[in-house]
Amino acid sequence: MAPESPPRSGVEPAEVSAEVHRLGADLPGDIRLGGSTWSFPGWAGLVYAGRPTEARLAKEGLAAYARHPLLRGAGLDRTWYQPLTAADFADYAAVVPEGFRFLVKALEALTVARWPDHPRYGAERGQPNPRFFDPVFAADQVVAPYVEGLGAKRGALLFQLSPQDLGPPQRFAARLHAFLAALPRGPVYAVELRNREVLTRDYAEALAGAGAVHCLNVHPRMPEVRAQARLAGIDRPGAPATVVRWLLGPGMTYEEAGRRYAPFDRLQREDPDARQALAELAREALAAGRPFLCTVNNNAEGCAPLSILGLAREIVRTGGG
Repeated sequence: MAPESPPRSGVEPAEVSAEVHRLGADLPGDIRLGGSTWSFPGWAGLVYAGRPTEARLAKEGLAAYARHPLLRGAGLDRTWYQPLTAADFADYAAVVPEGFRFLVKALEALTVARWPDHPRYGAERGQPNPRFFDPVFAADQVVAPYVEGLGAKRGALLFQLSPQDLGPPQRFAARLHAFLAALPRGPVYAVELRNREVLTRDYAEALAGAGAVHCLNVHPRMPEVRAQARLAGIDRPGAPATVVRWLLGPGMTYEEAGRRYAPFDRLQREDPDARQALAELAREALAAGRPFLCTVNNNAEGCAPLSILGLAREIVRTGGG
């Protein structure tokens, strides 16, 4: 009996070119590219048919998004603000095909040592955070529903550390290792940094000792991704995956890029160096037998689906197919 197709939503996918279908066929199955999320009306004609609204795409767009030949993964970042239940995750998993993978942000409360001095944190603003690197809270509130709800469609659980005072690099690495090593085994855990000074050998050893990986990120605050790869030892034997987020171009801020690039319907500031480096990393992961999961933000070049198209072309051209 043939496997059942995922149910379709009221949002329909756009017609794509023969080249896109061909790239989708040529791109190896363990290379999964996708957007940082999927609810952008500016992707009409590229990913979605018609002119669906942002609200409709947020609720119904994922099934249509996942039918695009090149979109085999997606970021899920509402989990940064509040935990999701296993049922919430299962709803997402139900509308995507078997080979699809999610890159899920862990709750912010696990990754900030002191609450930022910002009004949205209320009475906690500026105060130490007792849940920072709390493995018991993480296992119960984040890891368990993630594993149960997504099942085989989980790509990686991402612990994103915003710019902050993390203390001496060696002490940070020891605390990170203790946290990761205490989490349930099985999921791929990825750690993303914005403090380049803690990207050290101790950090790499902390990840390796816990079976976790560094999330390579294209971001002006961090070293170039190939340098990150060397420092973090992403090609170590037994590494479970290569995880990447292509976030932001050189010299930009999110606010500036968002204003300049909206509605995210075309490339506006291409970054061929990043594209070539990511294609090389994808090829190396493939050769080593590691899955490659890369999500792309609209703020990287102006339009994530078109950045993904360019990256897929580069991967196939450089021998990924």
